[in-house]
Amino acid sequence: MSIIKVAVDAMGGDNAPAAIVKGAVEAVNKIDNVKVILVGKEEPVKAELSHYQYDEGRLTVVNATQVIGFNEHPAIAVKKKTDSSITVGMKMVRSGDADAFVSAGSTGALLVGGIAYIGRIKGIERTPLATLIPTEKGASLLIDCGANVDARPSHLVQFAKMGSLYMENICGLESPKVGIVNIGAEEEKGNALVKETFPLLKECGAINFAGSVEARDIPKGSADVIVCEAFAGNIILKLYEGLAGTLLKKIKAGMMSTFFSKIGAALSKKAIKNTLKSFDVSEYGGAPLLGLKGLVVKTHGSSTNVEIFNSIKQCAAYVENDINSKIKNMLSEEM
Repeated sequence: MSIIKVAVDAMGGDNAPAAIVKGAVEAVNKIDNVKVILVGKEEPVKAELSHYQYDEGRLTVVNATQVIGFNEHPAIAVKKKTDSSITVGMKMVRSGDADAFVSAGSTGALLVGGIAYIGRIKGIERTPLATLIPTEKGASLLIDCGANVDARPSHLVQFAKMGSLYMENICGLESPKVGIVNIGAEEEKGNALVKETFPLLKECGAINFAGSVEARDIPKGSADVIVCEAFAGNIILKLYEGLAGTLLKKIKAGMMSTFFSKIGAALSKKAIKNTLKSFDVSEYGGAPLLGLKGLVVKTHGSSTNVEIFNSIKQCAAYVENDINSKIKNMLSEEM
């Protein structure tokens, strides 16, 4: 059994390093073929590790003296802070010292660093962020959800192809349905980008194109791969997360509002918990930056140990299924 090495940004996100370390320890204790390398300021990271028991041969620390903040200019920070947890983690992927890198830190720094230190697979025009979102039917892949706000039609076609590969190999979906985000179901609807991209997707034999997807149909699971440029994708993702959190608060408040509702809540607690868990985005891990020569996964800035654990697990599945080789094969078939 080959060991998959996952570097994790111990300093990234609102809950670092405590939540990051906890998630990493859980991954090592529960996933047999994973080694985790925590990248960050050695002293606070090791102080957190002292609270846990784990296989020290499969969880190590690499010191990085700097941290890139959310408010810093990504390109400038990546260039100047060469010993930050993000840049050190990227360099480990480039050198082969890690098979993947997970971070809850600055999205911009990850995008810039991914291109600068790891580079795109030859033939890939843009590298999209792809995240799994919960639906009635399970999960759909939203691509792009935050990397390329000014995409071209050819970019969206590549996103569709990479998204299909991801869903086939990671989620086990045969011939996943691909839809493009639109303001109506009719082919003639949409802005210039959608109108230009629609016929290209329709003619693409490498995907199972199902046409336009309106925002209201996304939670119903009407498409397995939801294609859009990052401006629309990020709005969809943030609305999804915000609405889910609001509904959860309202449901909890309603259950606690009267004596009888509290009894009903107690009786149905297990069923409700299982249902709500299926709509918890942290259960799906992070968003891989598809099309890079190595794997980079971006998790939410507010990530808890659960999302870190699932992101590490996600990296293992990605590497085991050799997604990058499949993307390269897809590109070679186009030539």
